[in-house]
Amino acid sequence: MSGVPRRLTLATAAALLLAAAGSTSAEPLGRLFLTPERRAMLERQRQLNIQEVQTIEGSSVTLDGVVTRSSGRSTVWVNQRPQNENTLGTGVNAIVSRSEPGRAVLTPGEESPASLKVGESINRGTREKTDALGDGRITVSRPH
Repeated sequence: MSGVPRRLTLATAAALLLAAAGSTSAEPLGRLFLTPERRAMLERQRQLNIQEVQTIEGSSVTLDGVVTRSSGRSTVWVNQRPQNENTLGTGVNAIVSRSEPGRAVLTPGEESPASLKVGESINRGTREKTDALGDGRITVSRPH
């Protein structure tokens, strides 16, 4: 047996062993995305430009996430509610920064605009910003 087929056979065997070992210890991920029915409903709403107008509740506004599609259009999550850029899905106007995709200018209703990065919140009364990461570090404690 030549060296190349033997290496290929060994590599295939190793990959199969790793896959088998990984499948026994890995927990199922669960549903990563919405149900097919919910995705179809959201797609119909997007195609028909149907917008559920809501008002922002609470004393703070949080920029939870930003997704920019290849078409250039964006979806932002404000207080855990998705909305298309520049729509009033949550009662907040959101303009995604083209130079910094993880940042958006949010304008809740008639309030003054605030530039936030993903994970930041602003207190609507005091205009004080807070970051979900605090000092910018995440510490993981390993069990002993």
